[in-house]
Parts: sequence; C-alpha cells; structure tokens
Amino acid sequence: MHLQDPSGIFDLVELVGNGTYGQVYKVRGLVIFPLLQDEEEEIKSEINMLKKYSNHRNIATYFGVFIKKQPPGIDDQLWLVMEFCGAGSVTDLIKNTKGNSLKEDWNAYICREILRGLYHLHQHKVIHRDIKGQNVLLTENAEVKLVDFGVSAQMDKTVGKRNTFIGTPYWMAPEVIACDENPAATYDCKSDLWSLGITAIEMAEGAPPLCDMHPMRALFLIPRNPAPRLKSKKWSRKFQSFIENTLVKSYSQRPSTQELLAHPFIVELPNERQLRIQLKDHIDRTKKKRGERDETEYEYSGSEEEDEEREKGEPSSIINVPGESTLRRDFLRLQVANKERSEAQRRQQLEQKQNEEHKRLLLAERQKRIEEQKEQRRRLEEQQKREHELRKQQEKRRCEEMDKLRREEERRQTAREQEYKRKQIVEQRQAELLQMKLQQERAYLVSLQQQQQQQQQQEGRQAEKKPLYHFKDVSNPNDKPAWAKEVCGN
Repeated sequence: MHLQDPSGIFDLVELVGNGTYGQVYKVRGLVIFPLLQDEEEEIKSEINMLKKYSNHRNIATYFGVFIKKQPPGIDDQLWLVMEFCGAGSVTDLIKNTKGNSLKEDWNAYICREILRGLYHLHQHKVIHRDIKGQNVLLTENAEVKLVDFGVSAQMDKTVGKRNTFIGTPYWMAPEVIACDENPAATYDCKSDLWSLGITAIEMAEGAPPLCDMHPMRALFLIPRNPAPRLKSKKWSRKFQSFIENTLVKSYSQRPSTQELLAHPFIVELPNERQLRIQLKDHIDRTKKKRGERDETEYEYSGSEEEDEEREKGEPSSIINVPGESTLRRDFLRLQVANKERSEAQRRQQLEQKQNEEHKRLLLAERQKRIEEQKEQRRRLEEQQKREHELRKQQEKRRCEEMDKLRREEERRQTAREQEYKRKQIVEQRQAELLQMKLQQERAYLVSLQQQQQQQQQQEGRQAEKKPLYHFKDVSNPNDKPAWAKEVCGN
C-alpha cells in the first residue's frame, strides 16, 4: 500500500486522547493533498467507510489518510486525518459538569443528534457498534459528531444481520453479547440504539449501568438482567419512555432509528439555538477552568521529608541547587509513574485473575447449559420414542380393528350370499311345485275334457239309436215326449 508521508503536510500540536487502535492528536494543516487510492484490503474497509459516510453533519468529517515512515526497526504510522472536535467527548462534558449529570434538554439534544448520525449510517446498512460517551464528540460550537469507526461494520445486503462479538462491554446490546455464547445468533442496526439508551443513562447519571462491576461480569449480567432504567424519579415521563423504548431486550421488538426520531422526547425539544448557546457557554467555562488546572497541575510545593529537614535547620536542596526543582519534579513524576505502573500491573494481574475466574464460571455455566441441553435432548428423544411406540400401538390396534371389521364384513357377506342362494333354491323348488301342480291341473282338465267329449259322444250315439215306440207303453201320456204323442195320435 502506497500512501503519502504527512511530513510537511501536518504538524502535531497536542495529544488529545486515545482511539480504538491508536492515539488521537490535534494537528495543524500545512498543505491539503487528495487521498491516494487504497490498495490493501486490511484497512481499505474502514477508510472506505469513512470516505463514503462522513459527509453528514453528525459524523466527523474525514480528510485523508497518510503513512508516516519510521526508521528501520520501527513500525510505520498510519495517520487518519479527520475533523477536530475541540470541546471533547460527551464523557468529558459529563465529568466537567456539576453532579456528573447533564440537563435533560441537553441530553435530548445530544440524543437527537446521535440519532440523526445513526439514521444516516443505518440507511446505508452500516452498524457503528461502539456508541458511547467517549465516541460522541462536541465541537466548540456545540455540534455533535460521531467518531471512532474502528469496529463499525457493513451489513450484508441480502441478510441484513451481523454475528460478530464487538463493542464496549457496558454499552453492548444483549444480542451482540449473545453472539459470543451462540455463534448462530445475529443482530442488526438496532444494537446501536441499545448503546444510545445506555449513553443517555450515562449522560443522566454520570456512568453507564453496571460500571462498578468487572467488564466480564457485566457481559454476563446484561443479557440476564432486566433492561436498565433511570434510577432517579426527577426525570420527565418522556425521558423515561425514551429510555424504555431504546432498551428493549429483544432487538426485533426494539423501535427503529426513524421511530425514535419521532419520539416526544426528541421531537418536543425547546429552542435548539438556545440549547447550543447554553452548551457552548458551558464548554467555554469548562475549558477555562481546565486551563487553570493545567497551569497549576505541575506546581511543586515540597514534600513531608523536606518540611522535616527545614524544621531541623538543614538547607533545602531545591533552594540551594539551581534547577533542582525541575529535576525533583521529574524524579517525583518518575516515582509516581513507577508506582502507577506497579499499581497498573497489580490491577492487571487482579483483572486477569478475575477474568480467569469469570471465564471458569462462564465455562462451568456453558458446560451446565450443554448438560441441560443433552438432558433436554435425551428427554425429547425418549418422548419421541414413546410417542413413536404409542403411534405404533395405535396403528397396530387400528389395523387389528380394520381386520376385524373386514372379517366381520366378509362373514356377513358370506351369510348374505348363502341366504340368497337358499332363497333361490326355495323359490326354485316352489316354482317347480307350482309347475307340477299346473301340469297336474292341466292333465286333470284335459282328462275332464276327454271324459266330457266321450260322454257327449256316447250320448250322441245313444240318441241316434232310440226306438220310435219307446214311449208306447207309458201310462201317463204327459210323460211322453211331444214327438211320441204325435206318433200315438196317428
């Protein structure tokens, strides 16, 4: 990667703070050169993000990137040149305010400006991922600027979610912490809104919730504790409602940036110009007081040992030796620095021990969760097995009942067929009997007809053979037929 050396372009004026990956200096610009094209992917992402999205009134303007060449054996320095915010961070403003608490109107104004900057980022699918008081700066005109994009991320355009565990513990959203415990967990732009809610509490109460705990302990408690709320009842209902809206533990139910910009706490701000004048006056007074403290900070008033020496009448080395005061101060500063380093090492060892203990607790809890999941899986498998056996038995009973019904139906069908055949046989027999009777009756009628015919034939033959004198000797003439009478009359 080939970048311009800033020598002759910028002069370092003073160290003003520390960022995510380095120190922050105030510089004096000599000549402005255009930014050269980046070639290395490692820093190209962050620089491109600054180039693309710093063109907003609530994001510190990006001017360029330079490489400071160092002698052999010393790493080169990468210089990111951005807009200077002379009033410091919101955290500085809180520390320099009486009671370490900002007025509610100031809080609302700063929250609104942060939301506007976040809305710009979220519109471009960018998550800041480290919103906190230290990363919200103020200019000398009380303009609010978001800085420190060292951990920001561009969301995937198709999925729209991230699953990287990054941020500052006390301000970190529960869904971001969940990514450390569950690699399948994801989050989106709304994680910045949780951090905004914590920052609003920081501005109201002087520090974020759980700040008195170890960061690892805070990471453990944030997903498990109820969402934080304002401790004091002095704040308005609008402010409390705004905190409740930003600190919704389920990010899918958390309002969007646009919805929060329409919240009464943000919309119903008093005169913005008046608020900025108040903030600017406060910043000016703070800078003046800080300048007085800086002037007196290195004044040397002697030590207890020197006071004892003066009481004994021994001469003071500071009075008798020219330049000793400066040497003495340097020596004392070195002693204090060594003591602070020792204290820092002790604290570091303590923190390391606490970290190890906390990791052990986390591992124990994770192991417990794994065992619980195994037990749940075993119970689920047993339940599924029981349900499978039950379904199998039910299926078997159903098949048996179906077989029984089928056999019963076959039996009834067979009985019906047999009954039908029997009836057919009976009807056939009855038909045969009727046929026989009809034949008998027909034969009988035929025989009767034959008998009648024979009888008629016999009677006809007898009538033909009758004698004319048949009735001659009949005593009663009336008994004679007519033809007989006639014969006799003759």
